[in-house]
Amino acid sequence: MTARRTPRTDTLDALPVRDAVPALRRALDDRGAAVLCAPPGTGKTTLVPLALAGAADGGPARRVLVAEPRRIAARAAARRMAWLLGEDATGGRVGFTVRGERRVSRETVVEVVTTGVLLQRLQRDPELAGVDAVVLDECHERHLDADTAAAFLLDVRATLRPDLWLIAASATTDAEGWARLLGSDGEPAPVVSAEGVSHPVEVVWAPPARPVRPPHGMRVDPALLDHVAAVVRRALREREGDVLCFLPGVGEIARVAGLLGGADAEVLQVHGRAPAATQDAVLAGAGPTGRRRRVVLATSVAESSLTVPGVRIVVDCGLAREPRMDHARGLSALTTVRASRAAARQRAGRAGREAPGTVYRCWPEAEDARLPRFPSPEISVADLTAFALQTACWGDPDASGLALLDPPPGGALTAAREVLTAIGAVDDAGRATDRGTRMARLGLHPRLARALLDGAPEVGARRAAEAVALLSEEPPREYGDDLAAAWRTARRGMDPYAARWRQEARRLEGALRSAGRPAGEAAGAAQAGAGAGAVGDDAVVGLVAALAFPERVGRRRGERAYLMASGTGAELGEGSRLRDAPWLAVAVADRPVSAASARVRLAAVVDEETARIAASALYERREEVGWSGGDVVARRVERLGAVELAARPLAAPDPRLVHAALRDGLRGAGLGLLRWSAEAVALRQRLAFLHRELGAPWPDVSDPALLAELDAWLGPELDRARRRADLERVDAGQALARLLPWATGDAARFDELAPERVRVPSGSRVRVDYGQEQPVLAVKLQELFGWQETPRIAGGRVPLLVHLLSPAGRPAAVTADLASFWREGYRSVRAELRGRYPRHPWPEDPAAAEPTRRTNSRR
Repeated sequence: MTARRTPRTDTLDALPVRDAVPALRRALDDRGAAVLCAPPGTGKTTLVPLALAGAADGGPARRVLVAEPRRIAARAAARRMAWLLGEDATGGRVGFTVRGERRVSRETVVEVVTTGVLLQRLQRDPELAGVDAVVLDECHERHLDADTAAAFLLDVRATLRPDLWLIAASATTDAEGWARLLGSDGEPAPVVSAEGVSHPVEVVWAPPARPVRPPHGMRVDPALLDHVAAVVRRALREREGDVLCFLPGVGEIARVAGLLGGADAEVLQVHGRAPAATQDAVLAGAGPTGRRRRVVLATSVAESSLTVPGVRIVVDCGLAREPRMDHARGLSALTTVRASRAAARQRAGRAGREAPGTVYRCWPEAEDARLPRFPSPEISVADLTAFALQTACWGDPDASGLALLDPPPGGALTAAREVLTAIGAVDDAGRATDRGTRMARLGLHPRLARALLDGAPEVGARRAAEAVALLSEEPPREYGDDLAAAWRTARRGMDPYAARWRQEARRLEGALRSAGRPAGEAAGAAQAGAGAGAVGDDAVVGLVAALAFPERVGRRRGERAYLMASGTGAELGEGSRLRDAPWLAVAVADRPVSAASARVRLAAVVDEETARIAASALYERREEVGWSGGDVVARRVERLGAVELAARPLAAPDPRLVHAALRDGLRGAGLGLLRWSAEAVALRQRLAFLHRELGAPWPDVSDPALLAELDAWLGPELDRARRRADLERVDAGQALARLLPWATGDAARFDELAPERVRVPSGSRVRVDYGQEQPVLAVKLQELFGWQETPRIAGGRVPLLVHLLSPAGRPAAVTADLASFWREGYRSVRAELRGRYPRHPWPEDPAAAEPTRRTNSRR
């Protein structure tokens, strides 16, 4: 039991939020829910829970749960509250529970938990027996677990525990939105604000001298990191105090730490994977010697909840990491984005917690107004598989009855349900199965829960737990991309990751034994009859990764290149030891914005049999008939998703599939696959002319229109065709004739409206060329003697464009007005041609001359 000491009354009384506690209590007494807005450093995270529990001022005793979005924040908040009560350590009146670690006792009145732990507790005990108040801290971050927990708590208040107090607390948040969410009877919940002792923070704009490439995927331009390191050195020269530098991830922190080697300061790295000793050193407020200044390189975990003593300077790179789900490729990963204005305010506030400070912002001032106001809500962009299982276990599969600030996107929720159905977590109606309930209790993503439940009977509970822990607590990059090699490194390692992995493996083994397995349930996985001890390390991690991510099993298709069952390509990095594996189970991958394939970050070798069994839901044997290589290809194919396992020719394919393939071929290769005789081309041109000039009922015969209505005019020929050669024998003109408007009777006027030939004065029947914008009648000049009016077609709407030819058949003149030509143009044409063609008639008065196709005889 923790020794109890006298509370640090002076420190508690000095916290600015104390003045807001009475108003908060009145709001909770009156309405049962409230929104608390308080700047960083006011005691929102620490004093308020102690006051509500009666531990800080001797008020009525209550038991309070405080939900934090991160493990590091939960531990730090609990340690700080215990210190404020004068206690040596957590586990007394203040305790905490995070995944894999619990420090509480019978005397605990304030328990700090992660939002994930809170969800687990709500699923086991919706009434939250013994809990009087729940504080959702840092709700502005809009983590999916926090939003889900808020929705469940509101459901509990409405149906089971109207006496349960609920507080949403944050420094920067959408207070009105949360007030509406937490309200009741059409009235918003009260908003209680606390004013902080705000120390001024000077803003120094410190953009790079030259533009840097914007982030994409997990990539950050190294030039920006070089610049950030330079700004940290500048800040150390220009200002007093410790430096807190915000960077998007562990890799960027490590790089900047390397660039700061030799700086006259102690460099500490803080992130979610940092060991407890490092976190303690950061929160201690001074370096080991008490003399050197500190540079704390941190991810967004240091934006809120944590107080880092001694910090007077913040260097903000302006980037953050947010989850994104690529539903088309089945890839879920963190991506680098511009930090929101709310996050930038939170970060800057860290410099003014204890005294006036300075924030160096590594972007131009002109860009600041273009930043998003708040971070993207995870529910809008993240993988919703775990959310969907939570809501199914809660009894609301489509989340329609839950109070959420933002509804889940329909497509993302559907994709999540498909995953849950495939692993047996929900039934066809979306309700949680007994298996799904056990999965939810494991404290894992449903994919990993499936791998643990189905892998344990094959390889043993301990080995399955250790392999799944590698995926739950992803190894650092320096462990490499080979999952089996990472497992061996972790087992013999003494680094912080190895310690965290061992702790998670022990937790999972215990959770697995607690969850149990109903007698007779199929394992759903692999290598039947193989003893657990006989399976090697590579096979164990391969099986587990394949069970967790069946759509990511992939077969080799080139140098370092694989095709995954999802249809997405995957590529190993240079020098990967996995490059010769015929099959892989890809555990972690991301896809850069401009890349065609995903980059493999972590994978395991599997054999085809394991891939087939783990991804059995994706296996299919079917007839595939399609257009490929310029002809119809018919095969009987075995597939594992997009991966082709085997194929053989199909002698008698389904005619419907053949017809569909032929249509695809025509749409892809074009109508040139058909036989277009001169007559067919002319018919199409005449129809196009009438459609252009008269419209309906004359059909559109452009390529897009004909391809869109293949059955209407080419149906019988397509029904008889079996291959490309059959299409090449089709008379396109005969098929096109079906498009004539027979039903309306207009087809009978086709030759009248768009005549194929026109009789001229000489008696000749001359073909009309409809291939131009205006139809052309090309005829020898002498054949038109006596013809004063230009012939018109399309019911008299359109004059023919007459090409008057010389005796040699060359154009001598072009006119759409014959009468005008005889009056004004004929004389010059006659003068030019009569000497060249003396045997042909060139009368002075063509109107009175006899038209002729022949020459005059001369002796």
